[in-house]
Amino acid sequence: MAQFDSVALHQALTVLGNVLSDRHLHFEVVAIGGGGLLLLGMIFRPTKDVDLVALIDNGCFISAKYLPIPLLEAINEVGSALQLGENWVNTGPSDLFLMGLPEGFADRMSTHQYSGLILHLAGRFDQICFKLYASVDQGPHSKHFEDLKSLKPTQTELETAANWCKTHDVSTAFATDLSKALVALGGC
Repeated sequence: MAQFDSVALHQALTVLGNVLSDRHLHFEVVAIGGGGLLLLGMIFRPTKDVDLVALIDNGCFISAKYLPIPLLEAINEVGSALQLGENWVNTGPSDLFLMGLPEGFADRMSTHQYSGLILHLAGRFDQICFKLYASVDQGPHSKHFEDLKSLKPTQTELETAANWCKTHDVSTAFATDLSKALVALGGC
């Protein structure tokens, strides 16, 4: 499996966009996670994939859980040609879309065009929400926790992100782990 720095990730997305354009296809996708942070210059560690949370079709967000076949075929062909591995585009985070994105998410996105591919990247605050959620799940020694620290969230941002996280997992165990994560971050 390949590891991307920002240059390699931009190159892979450029190739994907060109393949789509050559086929007279156009797709809009919404990315979160380390790949998005890397493309925005908010982190510098390599990443193994681009995490898709949604697609945009006619101005409406839809789940990225099942990508359209032409897009999936292009992703697989580019992955094979560039030796990126099968899962260089990951739709696992699409479950977050189904559970609900942070309020105002669309207004904070950054957009990058790669010919036939428009890539919308989650904004910093939204990434704080997602990274806090993932940090609770994977613990204080995870890449998500390190990414979250790199974002330098304020106390208010952490509190708001924690409230969003609580809407996605209402269990007592999650609430306990969330409290521990906030303490480890120097917050709440």
